[in-house]
Amino acid sequence: MAPPSALVIATQSVQRLVKEETYYHKELVGQKVRVQKLEDGLKNGSADADQNAEYVLRQEKMAAAETEKMFGPLRERISDAVRKLEEQIALGESEGAGDEELAKAREALKAGQLVAGTEEV
Repeated sequence: MAPPSALVIATQSVQRLVKEETYYHKELVGQKVRVQKLEDGLKNGSADADQNAEYVLRQEKMAAAETEKMFGPLRERISDAVRKLEEQIALGESEGAGDEELAKAREALKAGQLVAGTEEV
């Protein structure tokens, strides 16, 4: 089996980074829900709140803050990967890459541009 082309590698890189961005968004939503639930439990003095509730709340807030910090560097990596993919698409078009590869690459490019906020109108 032939090794994957640079176009395929660049496409997969963008796809992976977009998927990672989606994962971090889902994780952040879950963390915020847990923080809110803990805060509500402490305010209401519910039976679920144990001795460690304040500590757990601080830990959850720290975890959410760390997750939020991931977005900046991740978006930079996505932007870099999008630029590389754009170059590979241009090379692929000039060198006659397969239509299927180019279609997948363009789809990944569009998703990457959308996430990175660089999509051209």
